[in-house]
Amino acid sequence: MGTTLTPEFWRQFAVLLVIATAVTVVVSAALDALVLRIRARRTSQRPSVSPVVRTRRPAGRTPVHH
Repeated sequence: MGTTLTPEFWRQFAVLLVIATAVTVVVSAALDALVLRIRARRTSQRPSVSPVVRTRRPAGRTPVHH
C-alpha cells in the first residue's frame, strides 16, 4: 500500500515551499514596518516633559522646631 513520491510531487512541493517562504517574509516585513510607524507616531505625539527635580530628604524623622 506504499505510494511513491513522484518528481512532479517534489517539484510542486518546492514551488509551494518557496511561495510560503516568500509570503512569510513579506508579511513579516510589512508588520515590522507598521509597528515601527506606529511607534514613531506615538513618540512624536508625546508632549515634551520637563525633567523632574528631586530633592534628597533625610531617611529618619525630621526634628520639629517650636
